[in-house]
Amino acid sequence: MIHPLHATLTLAATLGLATGSAFAFEPAGQDVTYDVGNEAFAGYLATAEGEARGSVLVIHDWDGLDDYERQRADMLAEQGYDAFAIDLYGQGNRPAETTAKKAETARLYEDRERMRRLTLAGLAEARQQGAARPTVVMGYCFGGAVVLELARSGAADDVAGYATFHGSLATPEGQSYSGDTAPILIAHGGADQSISLGDVASLGKKLEAAGVTYEIQIYSGAPHAFTVFGSDRYQQRADEKSWSAFQGMLDEVL
Repeated sequence: MIHPLHATLTLAATLGLATGSAFAFEPAGQDVTYDVGNEAFAGYLATAEGEARGSVLVIHDWDGLDDYERQRADMLAEQGYDAFAIDLYGQGNRPAETTAKKAETARLYEDRERMRRLTLAGLAEARQQGAARPTVVMGYCFGGAVVLELARSGAADDVAGYATFHGSLATPEGQSYSGDTAPILIAHGGADQSISLGDVASLGKKLEAAGVTYEIQIYSGAPHAFTVFGSDRYQQRADEKSWSAFQGMLDEVL
């Protein structure tokens, strides 16, 4: 097991990059190109040194897979897990403008079958690359919605848990959660203006009614996207506490 101080220093180094200190992020893992049907995708693999305790599938926000998810994957590898950040947009498709980001996420929100298929393909690629089992699936913002889509589908095997950070929490009409769904962690900002506390409460009621094991963490004053290093929405307290809660989940289920 990685000593807690090591994990803290790893996070501190990453935070240093975001705030412009002497630390600099250089990917320790490798980009991985894979195909889904006739489409090419580009993920990122970071592996634990020695025998991994399990693996984490990382699902990107609406920017597409970039150095943010690479940093998180590297942090997980430092803590003894294999981590694979998947690509849901396609190789080379990394939208820069808000309009383009909205279009890419809308494409998947409106085609849930494609969303699930690409997520499962990413999970299959992680295992093809040797990522250890079992797996916890986690995601940020848009990626959080994808996490819950996968959880509701029940289509992924050997998944030990799900975690969403400031993610969209709505349940599409006609979908529901099963009582045998693996545990779910919801990390949410109390000052999130995109996903309300009412949305959080609604999800909690659905999970409670279904008999799903879940935990909801709400961080006061934290806005939407509070974990994104270097952004004007970043809140260190909420980021560190949510990361600690996630580590607790990993310790428990992997």
